[in-house]
Amino acid sequence: MASEQRLRILQLLAEPGKHFGRQWSADPVQSGVCMTLIAEALAVTQPTASRHLDILRQAGFITVQKHLKWSYCKRDEATISGYLNWLGREISAASTGS
Repeated sequence: MASEQRLRILQLLAEPGKHFGRQWSADPVQSGVCMTLIAEALAVTQPTASRHLDILRQAGFITVQKHLKWSYCKRDEATISGYLNWLGREISAASTGS
């Protein structure tokens, strides 16, 4: 989460229809967003985008589903929510000295 690019990916994937509505190979809301379009949105090379996406996948914040020659990325809302809840509790505990 220390990467501005990874945070941007999560922001873009929060509203896939708005940011990736031109995706023709699959519905971006239901199937996820093609990695190529994510790289274009970030203005980075595909290997750079793939690295960021892999880190997010390993953390559980996104899922990646392959279909034919494309890989589609989608936020894992349950994991993101759980992480934010945990972070909130940790920050609260740190501020109260618990």
